[in-house]
Amino acid sequence: MAIGTFRGGIHPYDGKELSRHTRIRTVVPHSDIVVFPLKQHMGRPAVPVVAPGDPVLTGQRIAKADGEFSADLHASVSGVVTAIRDFHVAGGGTERSIIIRNDGRFSEIPYPEPRRFEELTDAVIIRAVKQAGIVGMGGAGLPSHIKLSPEHPEQIDYVIANCVECEPYMTSDYRRMVENPGKLINGLRIVLKVFPRARGILAIDEQLRDVIRELRSITRDDPRIYVKRVQTKYPQGSERQLIYAVTGRTLNGKMLPSDIGCIVHNVDTLVAVNQAVMLYEPLLTRLITVSGDCVAKPGNFRVRIGMSYDELIERAGGFVREPALILDGGTMTGRRIRDLHVPVTKMSSQIVALSRDRAEVMRETACSRCARCVEACPNHLVPIQLLRDAERQNEDAFITHNGLECCQCQSCSYICPSKLPLSLRITEMRESIVSRPEKAGDYSRRLFG
Repeated sequence: MAIGTFRGGIHPYDGKELSRHTRIRTVVPHSDIVVFPLKQHMGRPAVPVVAPGDPVLTGQRIAKADGEFSADLHASVSGVVTAIRDFHVAGGGTERSIIIRNDGRFSEIPYPEPRRFEELTDAVIIRAVKQAGIVGMGGAGLPSHIKLSPEHPEQIDYVIANCVECEPYMTSDYRRMVENPGKLINGLRIVLKVFPRARGILAIDEQLRDVIRELRSITRDDPRIYVKRVQTKYPQGSERQLIYAVTGRTLNGKMLPSDIGCIVHNVDTLVAVNQAVMLYEPLLTRLITVSGDCVAKPGNFRVRIGMSYDELIERAGGFVREPALILDGGTMTGRRIRDLHVPVTKMSSQIVALSRDRAEVMRETACSRCARCVEACPNHLVPIQLLRDAERQNEDAFITHNGLECCQCQSCSYICPSKLPLSLRITEMRESIVSRPEKAGDYSRRLFG
């Protein structure tokens, strides 16, 4: 079978050997204080349904969704609400947050008897996913029940499980596939219940031969699910590139995957769907990779939402040397963080701590007109032209040159020998335009629906 791919892309050092072979460790917060930002998704912050002084149990809803793109929030510990106030978050700045004093008991709400697969309907599945507060854990934070409720569900041909994990250093999805393949497959089968005419595709990096063999074995007798190998390349796991690689269908920045008959879910999202639908479990934990050459014991951790980053680093053995750079996320799309006293959220994925040898940035020089940024761009753009448009603040030219098609993968910046701030400036201008629907038109769909 042919290996799926796309034109362009890059091959950065992936660092995955640091944590790929370490089993998932489940850790719980020992800290007295656990923090739950009200905005852990794409839309408006959730609205608290508890007040200071209220006792809470693990699994209890503590905030309700406020609008279509918002999501419910649940306590991952038991204890007492001590405050609702602003708190620093990994992305920078502060967010209104519910602060719970952790009693260390993790006493849970009672859960009903597990559902039976044959009793599931699309309405039951969508309601269960919504009530669990599940959001896409591949980065965007779109509430998952929205993907399960497209305008024309009968036109969905493919449900794609994104098992590629192309971001450097990240290995949590790989460990999930190795250790819990049944939960992944069952989550995919549950989603396929919502789209009865669709086929399921497990899109997996060609190098993960052990996972490919195992998933093919599990799905051998399922006529609706098949495994598709994709080329090892960045950003192979990006939604547009992945859809093209496994279906041949093209998606532009104005469209949603459902417009071309596709639904895409991340590995951990599908596992969360399985837990919510079958066992009534709300989204309380995240798998997080902690890695980099400064981390004493790189690994993958099942972490309760609300636990602090600094406590998680301690569970990974702390730092063997002072990091020059700490990233929330991977080396391609991650954001620099300077304060580790911030909470894990539904959208956390990994922490990478790098020494100066790994993090050193070359000095910016003049463009050499080598065109490497053009060759690397997976969306066939001319990044150097978009940089010039952004520097001149020429929004009309930026739009004319298809700047709104940028997927912010940062391949152009990585490959540029002159170390120009291509992705940074392009992203800044793109976000400025997309935030104004009157200027961006259909390109604002992903933000405003």
